[in-house]
Amino acid sequence: MPSAIFFDLDDTLLWDKKSIETALSKTAEDAKGLYGTDPEVLLAEVKKAAPAIYKEYSFYDFTKMIGINPFEGLWGAFRDPIHYRFREMGEQIEAYQQRVWQAALKAYDTDGDGSVLREHFISHRKASPFLYEETMEVLDELKAAGYKLVIVTNGAPSLQLEKLRITPEIVPYFDHIIISGNVGEGKPGQAIFDQALRLSGVKADEVWMVGDNLKTDILGANRAGIHSIWIQHHDETVPGEDDGQPDQIIRRLKEIKNLL
Repeated sequence: MPSAIFFDLDDTLLWDKKSIETALSKTAEDAKGLYGTDPEVLLAEVKKAAPAIYKEYSFYDFTKMIGINPFEGLWGAFRDPIHYRFREMGEQIEAYQQRVWQAALKAYDTDGDGSVLREHFISHRKASPFLYEETMEVLDELKAAGYKLVIVTNGAPSLQLEKLRITPEIVPYFDHIIISGNVGEGKPGQAIFDQALRLSGVKADEVWMVGDNLKTDILGANRAGIHSIWIQHHDETVPGEDDGQPDQIIRRLKEIKNLL
């Protein structure tokens, strides 16, 4: 049995995909009222434009390595002083955000302003934090049982801490919060797991890693010699040859208690 449990944050404890979808949908409804656009069409255009435009920026390769996706890019500020690429990203991110919404509006012959929708989306995303329904119950029981709990998350420090700021109820449960942007390498890289083990004062064979992503959480745990638990909240994917191979699979967070 483990003495420590490492948790991924996004789509493991926080339902980040739901937060993004909610904010996108609310912004698309706002656009309908402002410009008469069709919400479903606008959403489709945003989801097409964001990844394509994101790749054009000089910070793209860095964000892939750290683990920041185009839709996080739509609401983060990214002026983290820790790395020049974050500072560069902070200087360019507002333009990226505005361009995505402007590109979506081009599907219509409208005078709509991408900067207005950019602000609407950021506001809606900050107002739309979601935890999985069992998150608090599971953390409460694991903490009471004496396990060391650690968040090991990819992303920019400023954005990941903003997510925790708007879900402050989970923060006290964790002994450490390790963010890839502070380490300089994202999961599945070794450095972030080494940092988590070092700060926690535990060995790899004393830890379980719980996460939703085969290519980051599970593969990284495999490489670090950490027991891996893949949580399939929504995903029906079967692990491929290039994916991490989970030691155990669960569908809901509360199943961790049964494993213990």
